[in-house]
Amino acid sequence: MTPVYLDPAQSIEARVDALLADMTLEEKVAQLTSIWAFEVLDELEFSAEKAAAVLGQGIGQVTRIGGATNLDPPDVARLANQIQRYLRDHTRLGIPALIHEESCSGYMAKGATCFPQTIGIASTWDVDLARRIGAIIRDQMRAVGARQALAPLLDVARDPRWGRVEETFGEDPYLVAQMGIAYVRGLQGDDLSQGVMATGKHFVGYGASEGGMNWAPAHIPERELREVYLFPFEAAVREAGLGAIMPGYHELDGVPCHDNPGLLRETLRGRWGFQGLVVSDYFAVNQLFEYHQVARDKAEAAALAVRAGVDVELPTRDVYGKPLIEAVARGLVSPAEIDELVRRVLTWKFRLGLFDHPFVDEGAAIAVFDNAEQRQVAREAAEKSMVLLKNDGLLPLAPRGTIAVIGPNAHTTRNLVGDYAYPCHIESLLEQSEDNVFQTPLPSGVKHVDEFILMRTILEAIRHRVGSEAQVVYAKGCDILGGEDAELEEAVALAAKADVAVVVVGDRAGLTDACTTGESRDRATLSLIGRQEELVRRVIATGTKTVVVLVSGRPLAIPDIAERANAVLEAWLPGEEGAEAVAAVLFGDVNPSGKLPITIPRSVGQVPIYYGHKPSGGRSHWKGAYVDESNLPLYPFGHGLSYTAFAYRDLALSPSVLGVHGEVEVSCVIENVGARAGEEVVQLYARDVAADVTRPVKALCGFARVALAPGEKARVRFRVSAHQFGFYNREMRYVVEPGEIEFMVGASSEDIRLRGAVRMDGAVTEIEHEKVYQSAVDVERM
Repeated sequence: MTPVYLDPAQSIEARVDALLADMTLEEKVAQLTSIWAFEVLDELEFSAEKAAAVLGQGIGQVTRIGGATNLDPPDVARLANQIQRYLRDHTRLGIPALIHEESCSGYMAKGATCFPQTIGIASTWDVDLARRIGAIIRDQMRAVGARQALAPLLDVARDPRWGRVEETFGEDPYLVAQMGIAYVRGLQGDDLSQGVMATGKHFVGYGASEGGMNWAPAHIPERELREVYLFPFEAAVREAGLGAIMPGYHELDGVPCHDNPGLLRETLRGRWGFQGLVVSDYFAVNQLFEYHQVARDKAEAAALAVRAGVDVELPTRDVYGKPLIEAVARGLVSPAEIDELVRRVLTWKFRLGLFDHPFVDEGAAIAVFDNAEQRQVAREAAEKSMVLLKNDGLLPLAPRGTIAVIGPNAHTTRNLVGDYAYPCHIESLLEQSEDNVFQTPLPSGVKHVDEFILMRTILEAIRHRVGSEAQVVYAKGCDILGGEDAELEEAVALAAKADVAVVVVGDRAGLTDACTTGESRDRATLSLIGRQEELVRRVIATGTKTVVVLVSGRPLAIPDIAERANAVLEAWLPGEEGAEAVAAVLFGDVNPSGKLPITIPRSVGQVPIYYGHKPSGGRSHWKGAYVDESNLPLYPFGHGLSYTAFAYRDLALSPSVLGVHGEVEVSCVIENVGARAGEEVVQLYARDVAADVTRPVKALCGFARVALAPGEKARVRFRVSAHQFGFYNREMRYVVEPGEIEFMVGASSEDIRLRGAVRMDGAVTEIEHEKVYQSAVDVERM
């Protein structure tokens, strides 16, 4: 007779009840843990002997089959099937594993499409593009058996010293929320049984750490925590049905996030109604004992995490192994508390269809890996992510004369990708293995891989673009960190003889000591690091027309270079099609249209600097500027130039008086008044003129990317709910109140073209359960 839990005709609840009733404590605890994929490998082949040692009681998750091995997609699918088959045939209950992978800039695996790093995707301000990228990641991950993606980052990032800024959607909670919602919808699809579970991280305030340092405490007042840092997570949960949450490594007011029932139970599950899984960040449950020191041993750490509501420990069995069983024996954790967590894990395995369809078609996997259509999306994303910060008329370049291409990022593919790209994490795994971080050593078959996907360098892309029309010469000049005098002199001499110099500088992203941006690669300064600034200054000093291309993971404070260079292009970490995108923008084949998702400071001393400050912020009272520095950013949030020009006019607001449960339409006409086709991001900001507590001087509440041919115009309409002007008042009740709301439409947070206001009437009204997270947008061509 078929067990109830294996009968697809039964309800999920009945199947979970039947299975849970038949499980031993050891089998239950195994469902709350994970193993690295390499723990069942001998070289790069599945080992039944090693599997017997770690999978005997079953397992909750498997960590990164693609991201922690050198396997090609068909072999990843084969290994996933072998693990699932072993669990089905050689464990008592045959419970399948949930395989998770990273997907910050695409599915992090050999052969998978590598998109621009997240800060670049944010610069597109294109929610449909974010959704399509999520859908591609979904297709590739499902093809190889992975069903949970450890993305997106929903951290609001306002401190560019923090190395993980590159993984975020930037500084604004509304923009982060909209891009995050779209990405989650792309990953999960309309039916999660056919999708991949998205994981919002890092819950919450991770990017607001002391000194911009990774894992450091975050000091965030409760109102700011709710309105700014929690907002994107809340929106993703309520609007997109986010499947999983990962708490941050850090602490809030002395309480580590993995030991915070107020966050994980009261806010996440209680106020928001979250039904998904809470998975730990890697090694973070153990950190309650060894790092944060709020537990005296691993058993106590297990008890704290269980009671806080952490369902699964990643990346491998540790605290939720024998220490958790010990915690039950010591009375620190009750069997009922274990059952609560296991019930959620099993429920989501059933919802994802793992029990009924645990295997994948190994032969079909390669067809959905970096095919022509997916690569075209990567090209589109890279092109739209390019932010033209400055242009005195030099760009677009003409393909003639001598073009000197110079700099440490000019002739490298490795430095075009973000820290959560495949080769970067293989580097990190190898480094950690040497430091004995893992309980199980990496198999000798896992090796460094640089050529993980077909890519060109920027030098190669420029040469390909100009062909025989121009002479392209190259000199490295220096390394990202350091460099020799002779190299620098060679580059300067080359630039002096050229008609134009393209200097490609910035960062190397990753997690190892050789990297300058990425996880745990935080900065105390924000200038170009090493000898790169010297290189750029000396090239400019030759008098040759100079374009500076920044291949960087964070906003860089380079005011002198920005003033003296003829043009500055922010390319971020643009991924597999990034070199071609840079060349296309430089030579005018593509009109740049990216807009900054984060403020670029003039100096590190201005940090934190962001557009949505309070009325008393943003300047030194009463003088305005610092004694030794301006109070204004180098480039403001939302900034980005074009090769054409756009005119804004005819602002219309309807109605002029708004009820506290009403909706206002804000519209304007935008026209391409230049000679080139282009795309503009129309940005809508709002300000509550007077409120019970201080409010930001402006806050983004809508945006629209509009493509227009020369002379073409369109009316852009935003429908904004009055509930979007809610805030937590002095009693920490989320309310809307009567008063004046000013609207501002512009091309950046500082380039405001149109202003108008409406009056909101009615009584102060609590709307905690009626929040609205998005403005509807419509573009009507005229």
